Amino acid sequence: MLSYVNRVAFELFGLSVYWYAIIIVSGVILAIFLSSREAQRVGMRRDDVSDFMLLGLPLAFIGARLYYILFDLQPYLQDPIQVFNIRSGGLAIYGGLIAGFLWLVYFCYRQVIPLWTFLDIAAPSVMIAQSIGRWGNFMNHEAYGGKTTLDFLQSIHIPNFIIENMYIDGAYRQPTFLYESLWTFIGFFVLIFLRKKTGSLKQGEVAISYVIWYSFGRMFIEGMRTDSLYLYGDIRVSQLLSLLLFIGAIIVFIWRRKKTTLKPYLRSYGPDEWLV
Repeated sequence: MLSYVNRVAFELFGLSVYWYAIIIVSGVILAIFLSSREAQRVGMRRDDVSDFMLLGLPLAFIGARLYYILFDLQPYLQDPIQVFNIRSGGLAIYGGLIAGFLWLVYFCYRQVIPLWTFLDIAAPSVMIAQSIGRWGNFMNHEAYGGKTTLDFLQSIHIPNFIIENMYIDGAYRQPTFLYESLWTFIGFFVLIFLRKKTGSLKQGEVAISYVIWYSFGRMFIEGMRTDSLYLYGDIRVSQLLSLLLFIGAIIVFIWRRKKTTLKPYLRSYGPDEWLV
C-alpha cells in the first residue's frame, strides 16, 4: 500500500501550516547564516546580509510569484484572487533570483559594498537553499517529471518513501525535484571547494560558477518536467533562460579573465570598488 506524505505539518490556531513553507524558510535561514559567516571573512559587516534580506526576501518571493503568473496568466485573469494563493506552490526560482539580484545591485550601491563580493559570498548559500527548497515541492507532490516505471525508480536506488510519493495521477513519475536537489547539493560543495582553494577563483567567479553550474543542470532537468511554463506554446521558459544564462556566464567568465585585471577572492575592498 502506497504511503503519501501529508502536505500539512501541523495546525496552529485553526490554520494549516504546510511543510512547503517550513522547508523554504529553513533553507533561507541556513543561507543567511552561511552568508553572514562568510561576509565577516571578506571584510563585510555580518549585518550586511540580514539588512539585505530584510527587503530582499519579500521581493524575491514577489518576483518568484510574478514570474510564475506572467507565463501562466490565463487562470489568474479568470480568478484574480488566486494571485495571492501561494500555499499550494506557484513560485518560480528564476523570478526570485532576478528580483533578488536587482535589489542587490541597488543595495550594494547604496551601502557601498562591492557587488561581486556580495554575489560571491551569497552564491553557495543560495545553492544549498535551493537544494533544501526542492523538498518543499516533494511535500506538495509537484515539480515532477514524465511517466516512468517502478523498475526504473528502484534501479537508481531511490528510497521507497520517495518512490511511493512519485505515484501521481495513476503512474510513477520521474522525481525531477530530487534530481535538481541533488544537483544543487553537489554544486554547493563544488563552490565551497573552489572558494576555499587559494588562487583558483578570482573576484566574482564564485557567483559566475554558480550560474554556470545551476543553469546547466536546470536546462536538462526542466526538459523532463510536466509543469513547465511555456513561451509561444512550445518553448519552455526556464529551459530557454537556463541556456542563455549558461552561455552568457561562460562568455562573461572568459571575457573577465582576458580583459580585466581581477582581484583575488577573500580580501576587503574600498568604497570605490563596489562594481569592479
